[in-house]
Amino acid sequence: MAVYDYRPVWAGALCDPAAAGGSVDRIDLYGGPERTGTPLATAGPATRLRESVYRFEIPDSLPDGRYWCTVTLTPAKNQLTATDRTVRLDLPRGGDLIASAEQVADALNIPLPLTAVQRERYWQKIREAQADVLAYIGRPLTPTPRQLLSATPMFGYALDDPQAWPIQQYDDVVSVVSHISNADGTYEVQLLVGLDGSTEEPIVRYVVAHAAESLRNDPSDTDGTRRVSSVSAEGQSISYDTAPTPGQPGSLPTIDSLSGYKRLVYRPLTTAPTVPWPYGGGRRYRRW
Repeated sequence: MAVYDYRPVWAGALCDPAAAGGSVDRIDLYGGPERTGTPLATAGPATRLRESVYRFEIPDSLPDGRYWCTVTLTPAKNQLTATDRTVRLDLPRGGDLIASAEQVADALNIPLPLTAVQRERYWQKIREAQADVLAYIGRPLTPTPRQLLSATPMFGYALDDPQAWPIQQYDDVVSVVSHISNADGTYEVQLLVGLDGSTEEPIVRYVVAHAAESLRNDPSDTDGTRRVSSVSAEGQSISYDTAPTPGQPGSLPTIDSLSGYKRLVYRPLTTAPTVPWPYGGGRRYRRW
């Protein structure tokens, strides 16, 4: 089963239906943006992972491609059922790619559906763009699962809050996937440690834009060729539209726009060993 983590939005803001006595009931997948007729697949109800995050399990039997969806939810107790018609899924999901081939096709103005050959070629360009991002920020783009056994939460924190658990050994982003209570009052906690690039819009935008640009400037590729601005009368010379310079509207994002995702490295201050006060001076033992 493929999984889709959904963030419910109601009245223009993120909401947590289960915490308010509501529920996230169903997701329907359609073959077109009209979202009419019989759904191609239906899944639900969703499982609450943590605050404002709900997980649907999508059947693996669906062909690769884009699906337009509606999500039915009850925002809170005694509220009317609401329908979110803004969800769009690109399958397959759950691999090592933080963007989809369909997103690259959108950037190239290539009509859908894609052929299997196109999809494989786009995936390769996405992997190349991801490799550039990984080399620049120096950290993986997919989180790693970790587990805490017999963990005791700190008082005053919600159990979905990573700060409630002993996570000091993880020098990275930490999110709580689940927590199961044991008979002795401790918990077994499932964590995700590391950056989740698929949820970071600046990283996704960079990867999609540069995968599309790589295809657009590949002479051997017929998809998304550069736009011709003029051709000489004899056809001996061709001029192309120039891309906007960095910083202009519509320009490609630059790699330094992702500098905020670089991991900060902690280096302890090194000092020369000294004898304890009062027998010797030193940064640690000096009284004045």
